Amino acid sequence: MEYIDYYQLLGITKAATATEVKTAYRKFARKYHPDLNPDNKEAEQKFKAINEANEVLSDPEKRKKYDKYGKDWKNAQQFEGAGQQQQNYQGQNTGQSFGSDDFSEFFESMYGRGNSGRETRFRGQDLNAKVSLNLRDVYESQKQTLTVNGKHIRLTFPAGIEDGQLIKIKDHGSPGANGGPNGDLYITFLVKNNTQFKREGNNLHLDVDLDLYTAMLGGEILVATFTGKVKLKVAPGTQGDTMVKLKGKGFPVYKKQNQYGDLYITYRLKLPIDLSEREKELFTELSNIRNGN
Repeated sequence: MEYIDYYQLLGITKAATATEVKTAYRKFARKYHPDLNPDNKEAEQKFKAINEANEVLSDPEKRKKYDKYGKDWKNAQQFEGAGQQQQNYQGQNTGQSFGSDDFSEFFESMYGRGNSGRETRFRGQDLNAKVSLNLRDVYESQKQTLTVNGKHIRLTFPAGIEDGQLIKIKDHGSPGANGGPNGDLYITFLVKNNTQFKREGNNLHLDVDLDLYTAMLGGEILVATFTGKVKLKVAPGTQGDTMVKLKGKGFPVYKKQNQYGDLYITYRLKLPIDLSEREKELFTELSNIRNGN
């Protein structure tokens, strides 16, 4: 298997924090997203590799195995188990050594040897699928049945999935040969935003019109959130483009139960039009008072 340096792929170092991994992943995922690179096989492969790197480096346990075993990190459990069996063998056979040749034969007995009379095991091919969802579909976890390669697979998609996110379903790819393991199934999610909200990670953004009188005098307004409307107090003298944060009213955090991002409301000042003559007189009077006339 060709070694892929996940750190180099994401443009980060081994000392990168979880936040730096996530930031780097989002940057490259957007760059190589299939929707931005239609019919570009190279970008498609790059996109898959970027998602694979993120899957490993964002998971502390997988990252630990990758740092220790490199390209063989997926077989870490077998390696560690084999090492334990080697220690047990040595402990039970005092005075006998378990040399490197014997150790190699032990692994060959597990994975097969090309010219030893045993059939070599071949891992099955990985499969790829795309699932299209609306933004509201991924606000809550949901179950779906996919038909892949003639098989019906019932899956639970966690809330908070992002557009372009790729997840791996282990052993649901093509079957292996000669007793080899199955391949994996990679699912890419295409999330269409059909709402008035703008999503940035776990946070949501919404522009809200604010009339002149409420902006000047203050008051209460109803604003939409993803789960319904709430009352929001407006301070007197609120300026246009003012942003307020509604904590916990954003999007669910992926695989983090009961954790949500925030909702950011930006006020867009809406001036009155088609003023009556009396309104014009009052505004003129206010202007004169303001200017000391």
